[in-house]
Amino acid sequence: MKMTSIKMKRILEERLVNPDYQTSYNRDKDTFRIEWRATKQGVTITLPNVIGKYNQRGEQAIDELVDHITESLRIMNQEYELTGMEKHIFPVIRATSFPTETKAGTTLATKDHTAETRIFYALDLGKSYRLIDEPMLEKENWTYERIDEIATFNIRSLKADPKKDTVADNDFYFIATQDGYDASRILNEAFLEEMKANSKGELALAVPHQDVLILADIQNKTGYDILAQMTMKFFAEGRIPITSLSFIYEDRRLEPIFILAKNRPEK
Repeated sequence: MKMTSIKMKRILEERLVNPDYQTSYNRDKDTFRIEWRATKQGVTITLPNVIGKYNQRGEQAIDELVDHITESLRIMNQEYELTGMEKHIFPVIRATSFPTETKAGTTLATKDHTAETRIFYALDLGKSYRLIDEPMLEKENWTYERIDEIATFNIRSLKADPKKDTVADNDFYFIATQDGYDASRILNEAFLEEMKANSKGELALAVPHQDVLILADIQNKTGYDILAQMTMKFFAEGRIPITSLSFIYEDRRLEPIFILAKNRPEK
């Protein structure tokens, strides 16, 4: 029997029965939404994607999806304390187009970073994390300076152990530990300064998606071209894409670079 969106919707409704949930189906977008009745916070699932996974992996794909949805809804519905959880607060890098409010209209705690990127703050909950919002800060009388200081300290505590690859006499370094904070390591200034001190040419960086930080010791014009192509490829494949632009790291500042046809960067 061929799996259809309507059948998949029914399966999910049966597996996610809870009097406090409400579900809806958007025929035009082919999405299924499940949310808490009281707060309207919830999860939207694109059904064709789920059907694709189901066709490849069968029931296991549905089991995993139900686990993720249940965990996500549980996290949304809990009250979280920041005090006592300081070691579990990390910065996360997102594109500037990433929403700064939740669907319920709550403002998330953010900080400007570059013209392409913005910093959000996450409370790490083990299997997943929750983005920290302004009401959470207000409830505990925390300032933005405090949350930023704690998150920045914690990102420095994560090991930054890049893998190296040399292409056309340019050295490329990759951090991809899959811990959710690979791109966030761009905020570890001590690490960037160390990389800069050891670079033979110009130090360039890229955060194409959440799960990778690319550093490049650019020693010739071809290096910029390779970095641009690499960043674009990673950007297209990323689960949470950030930016396809790369940056030059100079005087503790990140300047976006636009690669022109002649392999020459223009800052």
